[in-house]
Amino acid sequence: MKLNGQVERIVYINEENGYCVFKVKVPGRRDLVTVVGNIISITPGEVVELFGEWVNHPKFGQQFKIVSCKTVMPATVEGIRRYLGSGLIKGIGPIMARRIVEKFKLDTLDIIEENIEALNQVEGIGPKRIEMIKKAWEDQKEIREVMMFLQSYNVSTTYATKIYKFYGHDAIRVLKENPYRLAMDIYGIGFLTADRIAQKLGFPTDSPKRIAAGILYVLNQAADTGHVFLPYKELIRKTMETLGVEAEQIKSQLLALANEQRIILEWSEVDTISFDNIPSATPVYLPQFHVSEKLIARKLAVIFNSPGKIRKIDEEKALDWVQGRLRIELAEEQKRALTTAFHEKIVVITGGPGTGKTTLVRAILEIYGKITDKILLAAPTGRAAKRMSETTGWPASTIHRLLKYNPAEGGFRYNDRNPLDVHLLILDEVSMVDIILFHHLLKALPPASRLILVGDIDQLPSVGPGQVLRDVIDSGKIPVVELKEIFRQAKESLIIVNAHKINHGEFPYTKPNSAEALSDFYFIENDNIERVQEIILQLCTERIPKRFGFDPVDDIQVITPMHKGQVGAAMLNEKLQEALNPQTKLVQRGATVYKLNDKVMQIRNNYDKEVFNGDIGRILAMDPEMHELVVDFDGRQVYYDFSDLDELTLAYAISVHKSQGSEYPVVVMPIVTQHFMLLQRNLLYTGVTRAKKLVVLVGSKRALAIAINNDRTQKRFSMLCKRISETFEERKEASLDLHFNA
Repeated sequence: MKLNGQVERIVYINEENGYCVFKVKVPGRRDLVTVVGNIISITPGEVVELFGEWVNHPKFGQQFKIVSCKTVMPATVEGIRRYLGSGLIKGIGPIMARRIVEKFKLDTLDIIEENIEALNQVEGIGPKRIEMIKKAWEDQKEIREVMMFLQSYNVSTTYATKIYKFYGHDAIRVLKENPYRLAMDIYGIGFLTADRIAQKLGFPTDSPKRIAAGILYVLNQAADTGHVFLPYKELIRKTMETLGVEAEQIKSQLLALANEQRIILEWSEVDTISFDNIPSATPVYLPQFHVSEKLIARKLAVIFNSPGKIRKIDEEKALDWVQGRLRIELAEEQKRALTTAFHEKIVVITGGPGTGKTTLVRAILEIYGKITDKILLAAPTGRAAKRMSETTGWPASTIHRLLKYNPAEGGFRYNDRNPLDVHLLILDEVSMVDIILFHHLLKALPPASRLILVGDIDQLPSVGPGQVLRDVIDSGKIPVVELKEIFRQAKESLIIVNAHKINHGEFPYTKPNSAEALSDFYFIENDNIERVQEIILQLCTERIPKRFGFDPVDDIQVITPMHKGQVGAAMLNEKLQEALNPQTKLVQRGATVYKLNDKVMQIRNNYDKEVFNGDIGRILAMDPEMHELVVDFDGRQVYYDFSDLDELTLAYAISVHKSQGSEYPVVVMPIVTQHFMLLQRNLLYTGVTRAKKLVVLVGSKRALAIAINNDRTQKRFSMLCKRISETFEERKEASLDLHFNA
């Protein structure tokens, strides 16, 4: 059957698969018709021609299930007004749409199409807005064309917009020539989506382009789980599993990719490469990881062995002076750490909470601050940098901001050609730093500088590839000071005491001394997952704010091991948003609703906006007319186009990995057996140590015991430890040779 009508409102849309429920006003029918089906794009106010059939839903009654949908330009004044005011065209909102239609009536769309300059006759529209509307109108036509092309491939509206924004007029040509480029070029479009499009376009499963893209996809997937490379045999196995093709076909594309330098096979006989005799453990890298690993090892050796610019320090005088200055008595291991920092160009300081890392850093800063003003402090995330500033009293910045990313040049302003002017750099939360970021930081350090790396080796490794802190320590070439003694003040906190108990494989102590006494660590036992969710919501909305006075949004952070499930981040975010943010001003993108005042997190590095993976902010403003949303990140306002909202996620609840480097007044954390695969000691330890004033664990004793007893961590493929050892030995041998020859 065929139905014609005007779209009144969108009830539901799933951006991932295009499934949509919307209401249509059909001439001759008193009630709105409910339409369901997969559609690429639909906007309130549009006039549509629908093809499909009537169906009866057991719960929702009669619906029109569409097979296809064709847009017809609205033919009435009211239809045009609603169409233009729907947010479809950037620069035209409901108010401006009404003014335009009042002026031009039924000729409105013809005016925009053929004589757009006439819009200057409308109040509030000047040359700048005309240009904006003109571009948006033309873009919409192009996007529509791309959408129509993608309609049969089940690609979402958001992705179609991204594809057009990236490729412009060449979008369809690129898609037809090599749809696998989507996976490499556009954030959010993975190999599987590109592969689906490619196969519908007729690309065979054994297409060289498909196999090459599949190999790169497998390597990128490995990087997403922390690996710096994959062994040759493992890469072949995973690619066969992913693509369903034979090993020989994969090997030929590996050779092609290696010849093009799109992958690196680190094999001593690479010049006479033959895939018949490559050892199965041969590392296969994406080029950026191979470069980073090699240069990190080389630069550490260069800095470690180069003379410094800071004059020699009288140890005894410095220790006496700094203890008087800070009015403290340093522990023996802290004194040893200070002495090491005086003598060595690179030092690692590691230890758990309450062991005095911050006090030691303050002592180092006081002493070196008397010798040089060229001292820099940095951390991987904005929150970690802010905390570093607060605890030391010295300014600190993120690594990204320290190196000053320059969008115009596509890289960091400070690098090996333009190094930082620094004598001492102290880097905190090093366990979070991935191999790429550490590489860029070391590139920008002059050989004469000193480097102090501070971190907790027992926390989770970085979200990005590598295990930098672990590899630097395990290399045995960099001096390491491990602080183990928990200070008296710290022993008064159950958060710190229990963090160490968990780290030693012991069950945490959870009961306060008396029924009336307030503790800073609680475990609420419940085996029912629905009840665990209810308890978390009650804790965040009522119990904690009422009893302790904490703000439910700013102070309380829910941290969870998983994304999915009833106590996963996605579901808890939905429930907490509903409970904590009654705002009605919202924008929906895919399955996520963003409301004014929502707590949100950036989930990828965006160098142009200078916001980075893990940054948390609040939605400050929404402008449907300009298709923009403004987020406040610690006092800095960042603008997002609606098509970029997949870079943001709600942050009432976040994963443990995303919490790294941050501290929150209150942490609430579910520990349930449904999260079995992720119940690990270092994950629980990391979650607990994010809290400053209060921790509440909710779940079962069995799940808690599983996490505490599971100290196995996933092995990450990395060669950094070995490279550091070998590079230091090579420099040592070269130095001995020079000495001997002299």
